[in-house]
Amino acid sequence: MSDKNNKALKTGWRQVKFDDVVRLSKARSQDPLADGIERYVGLEHLEPGELRIRNWGNVADGVTFTSVFQPGQVLFGKRRAYQRKVAVADFSGVCSGDIYVLETKDAQVLLPELLPFICQTDAFFDHAVGTSAGSLSPRTNWTSLADFEFALPPITEQPTIVKACRSALETVVAYEDALKAALAYQASLREKTFSIAPIFTRLGDILKDIQAGKSVVGVDKSPSSDEEYAVLKVSAVGKRSFLPAESKTLIKQADFMDIHKVRAGDVLITRANTPDLVGLACLVTRAHQNLMLSDKTLRLVPAKGMPNRLLLEALRTQVARQYMKANATGTGGAMKNISQAKIREMLIKLPNEEKWGEHATQLESAESTVNLIEARHINAKKIARLAIHDFLGAH
Repeated sequence: MSDKNNKALKTGWRQVKFDDVVRLSKARSQDPLADGIERYVGLEHLEPGELRIRNWGNVADGVTFTSVFQPGQVLFGKRRAYQRKVAVADFSGVCSGDIYVLETKDAQVLLPELLPFICQTDAFFDHAVGTSAGSLSPRTNWTSLADFEFALPPITEQPTIVKACRSALETVVAYEDALKAALAYQASLREKTFSIAPIFTRLGDILKDIQAGKSVVGVDKSPSSDEEYAVLKVSAVGKRSFLPAESKTLIKQADFMDIHKVRAGDVLITRANTPDLVGLACLVTRAHQNLMLSDKTLRLVPAKGMPNRLLLEALRTQVARQYMKANATGTGGAMKNISQAKIREMLIKLPNEEKWGEHATQLESAESTVNLIEARHINAKKIARLAIHDFLGAH
């Protein structure tokens, strides 16, 4: 340790290597079910930036995992470390071999409650990502993680830091819960609006036109500016919103066609996608002069008087989603297609025409509330991340 590093530390803090104070648990179970273990956790169960484990699998359903974890231990996803998957277990179970189970060596030196916050710092992830090997599925290893150096506060200060870090996350959790409640209300309002509606009609009867995009060649990167033309990827139609960054820059800029330009108010639907996502719909809220529709993305043009928001929400109902999945065709399991004819034939319920504007406004308001809470949730996570870094900083 250099004198320079020592001078940068707060009084009482010291520079340590990760494996000076943290150990890798090697507890194993060759038969988790026989050992009374009920739950398992895979990488898919760990949410980026979320310390709580909200989802898991049942060992009784069959699993090959053998790494055992206990309440209070930290689970760190060593594969694709850039995804920032760290969580604290509040139950016992087994986990994937791509997850490290970490624990403090001595609670009188490093509080177990402080370890997950250390593992959430940018410095820790930068080290994990920087020491990962492999092109398609990079992984870091314990030897590399063991060399990670960080400033360790004295044990007397650690409870205060833990409390401060937890407080920073409380706002994140509050917004997360609020977002779930808002999404649940939005879904409930949507289903109620259309399930009790008196008018039963074909979707084609409330459409003026269905416009297909064009197949053009692009390179898999978003345009660097509004001056550069691009074509939408099928993933641009997200589960909840339009994602303009999901686009490919045209190799031949002259291939761009104004007739297929993405416009404000467009209701887009995926013609071809995976079985779960085919027929997914979204609403474009602003014009994108440099983006064009691909042949896998359709633009639904509503008939006169039909609000775009009402059309979109009708396509998002459970009945509509089930229809799209059931009527999509394709021999392979990876991609399915829904024809324009099948889209037009879909039967939907609608409110009386004089109520269209009122219902569209209500649904738009629910969407605005969700977007507002989501933006605050994202901002709260950024603030919490900065706060944790500040609390654990050595300067």
